[in-house]
Amino acid sequence: MQKFLAYPLSILYQLSFGVCLLIFHPLQWLGHHIFGYIGLKKVVSVLNLCLLRCSMLLGTRYTFNNPHKIPIGKPLIIVANHQSMHDIPPIIWWMRKYHPKFVSKIELGKGIPSVSYNLVHGGSVLIDRKDGKQALGQIMKLGTYIEAHNRSAVIFPEGTRSRTGLPKAFQPTGLKILMKNAPSALIVPISINNSWKMLRYGKFPNGLGNHITLDVHKPIENTGNFDELLVQIEQTITSGVTAFK
Repeated sequence: MQKFLAYPLSILYQLSFGVCLLIFHPLQWLGHHIFGYIGLKKVVSVLNLCLLRCSMLLGTRYTFNNPHKIPIGKPLIIVANHQSMHDIPPIIWWMRKYHPKFVSKIELGKGIPSVSYNLVHGGSVLIDRKDGKQALGQIMKLGTYIEAHNRSAVIFPEGTRSRTGLPKAFQPTGLKILMKNAPSALIVPISINNSWKMLRYGKFPNGLGNHITLDVHKPIENTGNFDELLVQIEQTITSGVTAFK
């Protein structure tokens, strides 16, 4: 019965999602060209709040748990497990005061209203997974950028999303490069649960009635001991993922 209901609700959701992207694309352009980076950033924040509201048509609930006082005006490296594209809007919205930027695949840099514009003009970097040299150079560029501007980089070290919620082993290279190029950045681990259930049936229909949680762990200082930090970060994030418990 739930899957049957998911079809009409998913159509409504995906239409509303698409309409938001179309409406906010020219708004991003206007904000960017009139007010510069700050104008673009504010429009993107509101866009992602609207995308969260769209998913509520599917009965989706969100809980963002952050009991820590994370300083503003200091670079951050936000590290999270990756379950679906639904991981991204809540990070952009609830972490908006930290100016999150993403490491995204190059294919997202064109052809997608709103999304592509923000990735290209908002400070994120696009990596070609088939070109390791290009990818490493872009991640290095992002680390240098957040260090200089006191903003935050978001990275999903699993590389690809988990289709079952089970954590995948971290691919450490990108995270290590970020830490090297943003040595003053605090590392903020986040455990994400249940966003994979939005795609439990595949791309269509969407799953219904999911409670997506994002749990922010205590920030970790960059000591420069990268191998030790990588183990600590992965263990911290994995400890908060409940799919396998």
